[in-house]
Formats: sequence, structure tokens, C-alpha cells
Amino acid sequence: MRTRTTKVIGTVGLLALAGTLVACGSESDTAAPLSNAGAASTAKHPEWSKYTFTIGDNGGDGSQALAKLTGVFDDASYKVRFARFTYGPPLVQAAASGDIDLGSVGDVPPITGAAKEYGFKVVAVNRSLTPDQAVENIIVPKGSQLKTAADLKGRRIAVPQGSSAHGLALNALKSVGLTPKDVKLVFLDPAAAATAFNTGKVDAWSIWNPQSAIAVKNGARILVKGLPPIDQTSSYYVASVTSLNDKAKRAALTDVLERLSREFAWAVKNPDKYAQALSQEQGIPLADAKTSLAAYSNRVTPVEQSDIALEQKLADAFLAAGQITKKVDVASITDNLLPAGYDSSKLKVD
Repeated sequence: MRTRTTKVIGTVGLLALAGTLVACGSESDTAAPLSNAGAASTAKHPEWSKYTFTIGDNGGDGSQALAKLTGVFDDASYKVRFARFTYGPPLVQAAASGDIDLGSVGDVPPITGAAKEYGFKVVAVNRSLTPDQAVENIIVPKGSQLKTAADLKGRRIAVPQGSSAHGLALNALKSVGLTPKDVKLVFLDPAAAATAFNTGKVDAWSIWNPQSAIAVKNGARILVKGLPPIDQTSSYYVASVTSLNDKAKRAALTDVLERLSREFAWAVKNPDKYAQALSQEQGIPLADAKTSLAAYSNRVTPVEQSDIALEQKLADAFLAAGQITKKVDVASITDNLLPAGYDSSKLKVD
């Protein structure tokens, strides 16, 4: 939840300390596939050895398991550790406070974070490689009489506040002429929402994969798919302003982001191992991880003007709907780390 800053920061600290320092080498006797990926870049910067970067892992995206599997940070002169978050808003808050240096979130957390005047920047985009497949949906329980988004009028919808699923709910309502005042938005974190959904305490749930896919497998039904024009399929990397404003640290953080994008590019080309990483981090059956794999298959690029325009439209919709109280200028919270034309899907990682 976003209401208790000290609680979030305390949790981040514990998770970060518990995270594996993946820069200390692979346990395997066989060389990891990406272990020499950035040797040239770090060799030029011995001063990076004083840095330890904390990467925000949003919901178990496989990043920590993949880092160990691929060895992508093994030859980095800095150290890396991971902090786990259940959803985006606390991650953005942690980036603003400096408890993490980098992390990926959905389209709404940067907006709600900026409205709270948190000190962070959007530095890159995760673009879905399967943009015709929804990464989140509004679902209803088995046997529900609700058939369309219009049927949500007067109903209780579980939503993680300030998350991308919050944006999906808002835009889905707007698409059928409804506003948040026409429904009951029940703001719950994903775990609490799952309980409410499974026990009939809410009529619908706006949520991402794998939770959506698992619920559907167990009998739930998709009411609204999270696809354009009512939802984005991209997510965004955010970074600490403190790290970005330090020239040497910024250069090292760019290297961190490039290595992260490389491990995910490798994962996309090795889906079985990617599914195993997701299963391990999320504590879900391998079959469920494979079902939701498309939601995690992305390419990393710089932020483009079209992304800023989409985010600005969403920010304005949140303001108009009374979900935030301050106008957000998305361009002002954007600061690309990656060079123009960078595209992780074009990297040679086989």
C-alpha cells in the first residue's frame, strides 16, 4: 500500500539485504551464457566498484533468477541486489526515496507517483513482443451474470490502487460512459484482492498476469481485456533522481539497465528457462508460469514521444476522474538512459 512510507522503506531494506548479490559469480561449473556481456564497459570504469545497485523486482518478473542463470552481472565491477515488490506504487516510492535505484512498473504508477511529487524519472520502456495479447484483464467469478463493462455499474471492483490495473478499470468504465462514482472501487493489494475475489466479496477484479491467467484457468471469466485503446501493453523503467544526477553513477546505472535488458532478451529466446525462473520467483506451478509467459516477453527501448503522449492522456484521465489531485506533466518526469535506437530485441544473445 502507498499510505505508509516508513513501512514500505523498511520492507525494501529487508528484501534488499536478503537479495542475492548476483555480481559474485555463478555456482555452475559451466560458463553462464551472458557472463562476459559487459566486460568492455566495466573495464573502462574501475570507479564503479564502489557502487551497489538495488533493482526493484515487480511481482517476481524473473530478473533475479535470470541474473544468476545467465551470469549477466558476473563481470560487472559494481554489485547488484534485488528488492521484491508486489506491485508498482511502492516500487516508485522506493525509487524516489533512494531505497532502490531502478525498477519496472506499469503505466499508472509513474503518474500517481508524480502526482505525489516523488523524486524519480521514467528512463526506459518495456514494450510487449505480443501486443495483441493482454497482460492484464478485468475478470469476474465463475457463474457471474456480468457480460459487458456496462454491467459493472453499481458493482464492487477490486483494484490495486495506483497500479496499471487501476488505469484499466478507469478506462474500461469510461469506454461505456461510466465513472468511478458509478461503481465501488475496492482498493486492495493483489493478495487481499485474490481472497476477496475468491470469497465473493467483490464482483470483479482488475488484475494482471499471472493472477488473471490462474483465475481464468480456475473458472473465472475475462470481462474486459487489457488491450488498446483502453489499456497499454507497455511498462516503464523508473530510476532514482539521486542516481541519475550523479554523472558517474548514471553511467553505471545505464550499464545496469543494458545488462537487465540483455538477460530478458536471452529469456525470450529461451522460454522454457524463462518459465522456470518465473515459477521459482513467484512460487507458482511451472504450467501457470508458461501460461503467463507472454506477459513478460518484452523488448527494452528508450521512451519515445508517442509513449509520453499515451502517458499524458492517461494522467489527464486520472485527474479528470478525481483519482489524482495534481496535474502531471509526463515529459518533465522523463529522462532516457538508453541511446536513441536501442532495442534489446536486436541484441545477439544466443
